[in-house]
Amino acid sequence: MILPEEGQLLRIFIGESDKYERQPLYEWIVKKARATGLAGATVFRGLEGFGASSRLHTAKLLRLSSDLPIVIEIVDTDEKIQEFMPLIDEAIKNGLATLEKATIRFYRSVKSV
Repeated sequence: MILPEEGQLLRIFIGESDKYERQPLYEWIVKKARATGLAGATVFRGLEGFGASSRLHTAKLLRLSSDLPIVIEIVDTDEKIQEFMPLIDEAIKNGLATLEKATIRFYRSVKSV
């Protein structure tokens, strides 16, 4: 797959305990992104954060949380990201999604021999 130089970065902020179709929401989103042919997705687990509810989620030892912040980043063309948005819109009940322009410098993979 070849990506143009101009693309979009979709960044999704959700909670680790969020579920959709009986699986972690972040796993569902990554699987859906792969199934729809997006270039790739990466999931990051945060140490601490808060969102619209202002409830603090933290990984501090004395206050273990099972709902740490999760950030999913997906980069692809504007067209493919826009097509993907309605698929995830109904699945995300609590969270935030942002879009920004991304300059794609390279997108490559070394084939195994």
